[in-house]
Amino acid sequence: MKQVVIALIPLSLFSIYLFGWRSLSILIVVNIAGFLSEYIFAKIYKKQVSTAVFVTNFLFALSMPPAVPYWIAVVGIVFGVVFGKMVFGGFGRNVFNPALSGRAFVYISFGVPMTAGFVQPASGFPGGFTQWLAGADAVSRATPLFEFNSGGGVPLLNLITGMTAGSFGETCAILIIIGGVFLVVKKAANWRIIVSGLLGYLILQSAFYFGGIETAINPVYGLFSGSLLFGVFFMATDPISSSQTTDAGRWIFGAMIGVLISLIRVFAIWIEAVTFAILLANMFAPLLDHILKERKKKLKAKSTEGGSSATAGSSAARAADSAAGGTA
Repeated sequence: MKQVVIALIPLSLFSIYLFGWRSLSILIVVNIAGFLSEYIFAKIYKKQVSTAVFVTNFLFALSMPPAVPYWIAVVGIVFGVVFGKMVFGGFGRNVFNPALSGRAFVYISFGVPMTAGFVQPASGFPGGFTQWLAGADAVSRATPLFEFNSGGGVPLLNLITGMTAGSFGETCAILIIIGGVFLVVKKAANWRIIVSGLLGYLILQSAFYFGGIETAINPVYGLFSGSLLFGVFFMATDPISSSQTTDAGRWIFGAMIGVLISLIRVFAIWIEAVTFAILLANMFAPLLDHILKERKKKLKAKSTEGGSSATAGSSAARAADSAAGGTA
């Protein structure tokens, strides 16, 4: 969990450069509210507060739009910690990713401020480091996915470097990928979920796009737009709410997320589908683990039975040979 926070620090600093010091203030407020929420329940359960709550806090804060009201951020993180984790019994027992649970709640409940709180990022030096909220006069700035759907577009280079409107920590593909690779190297994230998630999205999105589906955007553009990379690298790989039993389960789990992101983006009204795709996959992860675990047990049992039968046959053959030799 500490490794995840370390990987998110560059994104947190870059969010200040892009959007100003309000980014840091949201991060601080969310951490305080999230910590207190878990602390109260930990006292009831007679447990210690886990460091995982800070991962939840960072992920949630970085997924917020720059102009999000403080009270919405507080409501979201409290909901995520309490109803996404603590009601299940605390750390290690939650079915859903807590940060995404909170984000989905405020996204559905407060749609207007959650989809209109985007601003034009700062540029040049020192960028947002001299401002409270960069681009405050351009509130309701469209994100790349919204611009594409409305007939516009953002240069691919801007998406890769992060110089575009978006949530605090979801704009810079370079820093997200570096942070994700860091987690894989430190074994804090499973690479199979990441690879299968990205492949699942690219393969299906390419089929839709080159197949002439009108609402399907260019798969490469879609890969670097919105929260896809952020979600796949940092949220889908959550060791608690993802598939945990086998490598096959991780491949299937990741592919499920990638496919769902493409399906929701193309055919649903939700332009940003990552939150819902991961939560849906979280819901099926325990069932997936159970099915694969039972299948593994059956295969092992069959293998054991086959080995026992072969051993018994060999013993019988040796006994017969011995008897034949004695008779001779």
